[in-house]
Amino acid sequence: MAHAPSFDPESVGSFPARVEPIGDVSTFFKVSLDLLIIRDLEGRVLKASDSWRTSLGHGPEEMEGLPLLRLVHPDDLPSTKDSVQEVEQRKATDPVLGFINRYRHKDGHYRTLEWRAQRFGDRIYGVARDVTDRVAAERELIEAKAAAEAASRAKSEFLANMSHEIRTPLNGVIGIIDALSRTPLSAEQMEMVDLVRDSGVVLERLVSDFLDVSKIEAGQLRLETRPFDLDQALRPCIEGMRYRAEDKGLTFSVERDADARGRFLGDSTRIGQIVGNLLSNAVKFTQVGGVTLRVGMVETPDAARLTLTIEDTGVGFDADHAARLFNRFSQADETISRRFGGTGLGLSICRSLAVMMGGEISATSEPGIGSRFVVSLPLPRAETLAAYDARDAQAAQIPGRLYDRPLRVLLAEDHPTNQRVVQLILASQGAELVTVDDGVQAVAAFAAGDFDVVLMDMQMPHMDGLTATRAIRALEVETGVARTSIIMLSANAMAEHQNEALAAGADLHVAKPITAANLLAGIQAAVASL
Repeated sequence: MAHAPSFDPESVGSFPARVEPIGDVSTFFKVSLDLLIIRDLEGRVLKASDSWRTSLGHGPEEMEGLPLLRLVHPDDLPSTKDSVQEVEQRKATDPVLGFINRYRHKDGHYRTLEWRAQRFGDRIYGVARDVTDRVAAERELIEAKAAAEAASRAKSEFLANMSHEIRTPLNGVIGIIDALSRTPLSAEQMEMVDLVRDSGVVLERLVSDFLDVSKIEAGQLRLETRPFDLDQALRPCIEGMRYRAEDKGLTFSVERDADARGRFLGDSTRIGQIVGNLLSNAVKFTQVGGVTLRVGMVETPDAARLTLTIEDTGVGFDADHAARLFNRFSQADETISRRFGGTGLGLSICRSLAVMMGGEISATSEPGIGSRFVVSLPLPRAETLAAYDARDAQAAQIPGRLYDRPLRVLLAEDHPTNQRVVQLILASQGAELVTVDDGVQAVAAFAAGDFDVVLMDMQMPHMDGLTATRAIRALEVETGVARTSIIMLSANAMAEHQNEALAAGADLHVAKPITAANLLAGIQAAVASL
């Protein structure tokens, strides 16, 4: 049996000086898939691997003796020379740096190569890899990302504009139908009014849901953290849903824990949206019986959680359907969609908002018996309950503004239909209404009159509602008069628009379409906060 020759490490250093390293690596140069090169310090090629022929069409025999940089793209030549200088001057302890440039193929087009090189004596040993496809893919990815971001911005702008354009006429439809429903009508007329009103409410809900879903998908929905009064935050959606429930002949009750009140830190608008969506569904899917909202607080020395429980005696759903209940565009079953309509977006939005707030939402139900939804949200207090109660008690001792006369209201709105909607709603309350068409007129009317509430449209000619609100607040400071409630009425229902209204000095934002319920609830909340 033949024995393999033994290897003596000590003999490595005793190779004859006449053995040339270039000759020893010939086999390696023939089989390498990467591009191997050895050049002298003048830049002439001493040896090239066969892979240069397969990748760039240049045979090794054609390259040897010629300058390597003759193949570099002219635009890449200055930076390539800098890289050559770095390699030739690199110290033994310095890291090996990579470099990317373009080399000319024999047929005239260019390929992108990524290099690693190291100097040894008077020679430079380099290895390159063709990364043309990778670089092109990375460039396409960057371009696609930029295009997607531009499309997302365009989509957001489009949605904001469409929200305004849709809500403006929709406000007229819902507002006027709401006012019409409060006048003497025959049974047949009332039925037709109810059909129009319900259709308008569904359309308004769809607009809001699609806006929120698009924001959530784009990662552009931002939560705010600011102090708010829990009762004031929940009152508008509760009272609006109470009216709808009683209109259907349902009972509607609200139960609160004794300590489920006070000022908290969080996004009051989104909390109200969750409650509004869940109550709306409860009223929608309940034909007989009633809806109950329970508001509770679970507090420890380190944290506080708000618990919202909505129960109804509606159609319910089984356990199989519960698993996909919070998916987008999903409802309990197809018969629900046919009977009650809707897109199945509301619960998905509620879950997304709850998760964004660090909370959770769950549902239990029994078909034909009813449903129970529970929302749990971390909600720290902005002040202690004792401080809140003490401040309220002190405020109660101070004589407030007594409205033993008609409420004086200034309305700034450029759309005639919207003007008429507000006029019809406030006429039933005996309010004295002054109407102007733009922000310039609003500031002038405010300066000349004495108003209890200002209703300000956000988008108007000559001067928009935000600018007019700032001007009114500045005028109050300048003249030393008491602060007047300003409610921003706007078809712009997106969160940033609400924040802009509050930042400009408005006390409340009421999104169009306007109904008697949400307008009067908004006026009551704004006036009560002063």
